[in-house]
Amino acid sequence: MPRIIDYYFSLVSPWAYIGHVPFMDIVRKHGVEVNYKPVFLGRVFAETGGLPLAQRHPARQRYRILELQRWREKRGLAFNISPKHWPFDVNLADRFVIAINASGRSPDAFLRRAYAAVWEEERNLADPLVLAELAEQAGFDSSTLMDVATGSTTEAIYALNLENAVAGDVFGSPAYVLDGEVFWGQDRLDLLDDALASGRAPFTPTP
Repeated sequence: MPRIIDYYFSLVSPWAYIGHVPFMDIVRKHGVEVNYKPVFLGRVFAETGGLPLAQRHPARQRYRILELQRWREKRGLAFNISPKHWPFDVNLADRFVIAINASGRSPDAFLRRAYAAVWEEERNLADPLVLAELAEQAGFDSSTLMDVATGSTTEAIYALNLENAVAGDVFGSPAYVLDGEVFWGQDRLDLLDDALASGRAPFTPTP
């Protein structure tokens, strides 16, 4: 049976955007399955002691800008560090991903299109019309997705993802969890790749 990675992220996260394509390359390389688990980062931070960006020390905010520039160059991307419609209310966008996943299809195509829309095209993912357009461009029926994304089942899954994240020691986006071992941040993708290649047992925080 293929190994499974729990993929915790949010469409509001620049780091999830930067890491998504190389993560999917790793997924294909090793033939693993992915559990897509969008989470509301505001609650994740609140539950695990993190701070929203605006409340972080100015030195941390400045360093974040440096890192975004470095990784933009490293990954060969062209995106806006501070896009026009960011931050935005990510609830519906994240729930679109949940709706796609619940249909049995991979959200990968939608995620690629949505990430590019935010960071490269400066579009507003809080706008339902934008989300519907992006879904259609990615090959999905936007009307069906909208009905599911705004329903109570998707809301419950979004809340459950948060519970699972906190219980599993996830405290940011993106986080890739393999056999209970958390790899936090797209800059840990090489380590995830190594762990899959070696087949080693998971490391644990137990001393």
